[in-house]
Amino acid sequence: MPLFRILGISAMIFLIDRFVKIWVVEWLDLRNIYRIDVWPPYLNLRMAWNEGINFGLFGSGSDVTKWILVGLGLIISLVLLVWFRKARSFWLQLSVGMVVGGALGNIFDRLTYGAVADFLNMSCCGINNPYAFNVADMSIFFGVVGLVLLDGKKGRKRRKR
Repeated sequence: MPLFRILGISAMIFLIDRFVKIWVVEWLDLRNIYRIDVWPPYLNLRMAWNEGINFGLFGSGSDVTKWILVGLGLIISLVLLVWFRKARSFWLQLSVGMVVGGALGNIFDRLTYGAVADFLNMSCCGINNPYAFNVADMSIFFGVVGLVLLDGKKGRKRRKR
């Protein structure tokens, strides 16, 4: 049953990410407008196509890099699902679901657009943030924080010997 909850959370994160990307990139036409000031400087929409990993690292734009990152995302998602398939803690299930759902959202982008659609840009207090991110990135970030902070040994079902 825990695996079904994790998969449900993953599906929900994936669908939220897809809806927001369709809304911003397609309906608001950010892919052609490139920038929309929502609440400057705190929240702006800035179109960025990320062909690499965080902050565009390893973003060569080649098909090989794209397929390596798609494969890596799928492998990490599968390993997390297998490793935590018996997690009893709701917070641990939520964390795994957030990472997997976010990874699948970014994988979908790579397969659909050829790159990850990043568009959220936030700055504050005189610091101008040049980077953009998306809902899937936030989900992965907070999911990983949850995995790091939670004690996985207590959250996983113990095997009988």
